[in-house]
Amino acid sequence: MKKKIKLKGQLKVYLLWPIWLTVLLLIVTLVIFNINIESAIVMGGITIFYFTISMVLYLKNRQGILNEMVSFATEYAQVQKQFLYHLELPYGLLDEQGRILWANEKLIEVLLRTKYKKKMITSFFPEIKKSFFQSEEEELTTEAIYDEKNFRLVMQKIAMNDIVADGTLVEYPEEGVYLIAFYMVDETTIKYYMQENEDQRLISGLIYIDNYDEALDSVENVRRSLLIALIDRKINKYISDMDGIVRKIEKDKYFIAFQNRYLRGLRENRFSILDEVKNVNIGNEMAVTLSIGLGVNASGYAEACEYARIAMDLALGRGGDQAVIKDGESIYYYGGKSKSVEKNTRVKARVKAHALRELFENNDKVLVMGHKIGDADSFGSAIGIYRAAKSMAKKSHIVANVITASVKPMIDGFMNNPDYDKDMFIGINEAIERVDENTVVVVVDVNRPSYTECEDLLRIAKTIVVIDHHRQSSEVIDNAVLSYVEPYASSASEMVAEILQYIGDNIKVKPIEADALYAGIVIDTQNFVNKTGVRTFEAAAFLRRNGADVVRVRKMFRDNMQDHMAKAEAVHHAELFEEVFAISISPAAGLASPTIVAAQAANDLLSITGIKASFVLTDYNNKIYISARSIDEVNVQLIMEQMGGGGHMSIAGAQLENVTLEDAKEQLKTTIKRMLEEGDI
Repeated sequence: MKKKIKLKGQLKVYLLWPIWLTVLLLIVTLVIFNINIESAIVMGGITIFYFTISMVLYLKNRQGILNEMVSFATEYAQVQKQFLYHLELPYGLLDEQGRILWANEKLIEVLLRTKYKKKMITSFFPEIKKSFFQSEEEELTTEAIYDEKNFRLVMQKIAMNDIVADGTLVEYPEEGVYLIAFYMVDETTIKYYMQENEDQRLISGLIYIDNYDEALDSVENVRRSLLIALIDRKINKYISDMDGIVRKIEKDKYFIAFQNRYLRGLRENRFSILDEVKNVNIGNEMAVTLSIGLGVNASGYAEACEYARIAMDLALGRGGDQAVIKDGESIYYYGGKSKSVEKNTRVKARVKAHALRELFENNDKVLVMGHKIGDADSFGSAIGIYRAAKSMAKKSHIVANVITASVKPMIDGFMNNPDYDKDMFIGINEAIERVDENTVVVVVDVNRPSYTECEDLLRIAKTIVVIDHHRQSSEVIDNAVLSYVEPYASSASEMVAEILQYIGDNIKVKPIEADALYAGIVIDTQNFVNKTGVRTFEAAAFLRRNGADVVRVRKMFRDNMQDHMAKAEAVHHAELFEEVFAISISPAAGLASPTIVAAQAANDLLSITGIKASFVLTDYNNKIYISARSIDEVNVQLIMEQMGGGGHMSIAGAQLENVTLEDAKEQLKTTIKRMLEEGDI
């Protein structure tokens, strides 16, 4: 057998070098022969002697060299095999079905020295999908936990025709037959330290007492210090249980810091401190509520504090009594089930009014716009800002791209009135053309850019003011130089009516303007029934003194027969869901303002005994609009936010695209059911 072994390749060329040198010497001998015959004879003899000696040595040593090469190859293969067998990395070979053919010492140890041969790898690691063995995928990497250790599993297919050289005894097809190299990387330690590093990340937070002054005013003087001490104790204990720190930075404000490992527990108990503080009662008539803002996954401590501040602004902008987490670009909300507390002081309104006056004085033009499909509150508050700007002799316009039937009677009163400019109302294209560096854009009754009448104005204008009463969401107008968002207010018209009382001494609101503002309050409060506070009646009184007429307003909002019948049909076909939720679909065909009718139907459904919240859907302009209403037991804003909308605790809505009415209805039911199960509502 050894005689049949032949050399090949570079080794064969190297061992035959004496023959090539002999040929070279013969050529030299021929050259010398042409010069001198005696010298050529001597050279020829030397060449023959050299060739003879070389061939003798070659033939004598050839077999030994071959034997050494075979031994080396054998030992090399054994070394490789032993190296793989004792390799610290668990390694093995699988067949094309996933059966273990061979395993090294470390893999056997990992598999707890079981009888591994011929067993399927998936029986040890269910994370490996069987579909991999039938697919054309060449490599698979996955993670698994085995024997309480974390492993990264890597499998790579190796075709047999790439392994076996030509001329073997077994012939393999070109495709379809392969072995699978399998190895495991123990990542238990690195994952432990990665998790430990993640758990030890700093979370900065702020805790504010929403109604500090109001709560103290509701308790006897001798018990005020006790109330404050109890709140301090609960907050300090809650944070110290997480090995965190608390520092009181003001009488009603706290800075907190703790490790990221405790955040999961806070989320699971849904920030129980919110309810714990509300349950503190030592005779105080008003429950104390907290707002919490946390900054998570920031790149540094300063950014974490900034995240916490942004989260707190959102919590306060949504009415307080809730926790908001800003995790990078994501925002998460917890709580927010109680009503916003109305502030008795008007200091903030006066400060905002003076700031707005300065902005008007330093600019030449004012553009006012509300939300899409404007309603009475949007229109009324826009009229109020228009009056404030005109009183300062500023060129003013109201952006009204689509005039709905609900506000058309009021707009007609202005458009046909010689006391007002013909370009008082302009479209969005004209508004964009009029914007320059000296233009103030005032957004009323909305704080979400995508809901405004013209979102492009917010990108162009340098000076933007936001006046709204809706709770803020993660989508906000972030480039506003002045933002006045008060969720406790009944309407934007109420807020604007207060601003008008402080923005200047020479402002005279005309009766038709007072009617518009009064109408906005009436519609949003459902005739002073919903979300009505002391300041609501004070604003209404101010408007009445300026000529607002209740009868005129009532006449403007009478329903026609078709709208009334559509509303009655929506109420008639309402479905009771989970015993306390009324869900219905309002017809849209032939109606000028289907969304208004749907909102009115939702209000009417609340008058039924046992109904805690109502939802009316309508199809309008290729969108599904949902009007959500409640009295005080369910926060419909949280439900609508889950569906991409927002609003107030008792008045909210959402818009859905690319869905049918039935699909939207099922989506609403699924959302309500899930939130009930999770305790969110």
